[in-house]
Amino acid sequence: MNVSLFPRLALFTGCVALVLSIDALAADLPSIKIMATGGTIAGRGASATEAGYEASEVAVDELIQNVPEISDIADVSGEQVLQTSSQHITPEDWLTIGKAVNQAVADDGVDGVVITHGTDTMEETAYFLHLTVPSDKPVVLVGSMRPGTAMSADGAMNLFNAVALAGAPEARGKGVLLTLNETVFGARDVTKGNTTNPATFEARNAGPMGSVFFGEVNLYEAPIQAHTAESEFKIDELESLPQVDILYGYAGDSSHLVEAAVTSGAEGIVFAGVGNGNFHPEVEAALAKAREEEVAVVRSARVGSGHVTLDAEVDDEKYGFVVADDLSPQKARVLLTLALTETSEPARLQEIFFKY
Repeated sequence: MNVSLFPRLALFTGCVALVLSIDALAADLPSIKIMATGGTIAGRGASATEAGYEASEVAVDELIQNVPEISDIADVSGEQVLQTSSQHITPEDWLTIGKAVNQAVADDGVDGVVITHGTDTMEETAYFLHLTVPSDKPVVLVGSMRPGTAMSADGAMNLFNAVALAGAPEARGKGVLLTLNETVFGARDVTKGNTTNPATFEARNAGPMGSVFFGEVNLYEAPIQAHTAESEFKIDELESLPQVDILYGYAGDSSHLVEAAVTSGAEGIVFAGVGNGNFHPEVEAALAKAREEEVAVVRSARVGSGHVTLDAEVDDEKYGFVVADDLSPQKARVLLTLALTETSEPARLQEIFFKY
């Protein structure tokens, strides 16, 4: 027997074992789909100290390559769904994103989804997906307040943390989540609270759901409303959504904005009223007339927190008005837009607003 074969055999066996162990380790990592839509996280500026920049310049493959540490925590793949600033997002874009996410979560090989998105309207896209993605798999929206070229850019760590969150077992069944600046929020309750600060997001009524610190996930709160994994809102066959306008209440308000919304073809109006969703008598009369023309009317509040009370200072039953409960005007618009694809009956709309 050639004894010189033994060291070679041992070396071969060791190499095979190493390959198998690497493959086993890779198999243990969650499979995360990163779906890019643009925004500041994909932006480039002229220098590290200038506030101005061009958003949505960096494609998804480059975003992933810029954070190589992601490969230590997940097996990631990328898809460029949109490439636009979030202030340009439309309801039709929500449908595009929603259909893409639903296709991704239906894949048995995908454990979770991360969506990179501009922060300006991220909360609206997040809530739309919360209402239209019938899956328990984690779906996480993430962005940044500074482009990657800026001094102390926040995008890379935010993306790393979002991937960790999307791959965390404890994130399953929590609905659509949003993470920025090491903090986790539920899609229903989160809102942008500062124009430029990296700690911009907050949830005034519910508070944060947890944190992600260098990839370590800690969730300690459940969302106020359960994730709609059995959602009644189906978007697969939708090509467009009803026109719903937000009108802002103020001292000395008048009827002309309500009249303009109705004339332009609005199927629904969300009124961001003063105090407890209140309005000037002239506006009340205009909204009552809008109801006579079968325009849905939802009373919300410009205040920023708290619940709008049904039949308190306003006779909602008399007019067929609906209250937004504690949804912000922009979230109430998202829900009304979807609800109107199912019904325009005030009592049923009110049930939906108290449910979701």
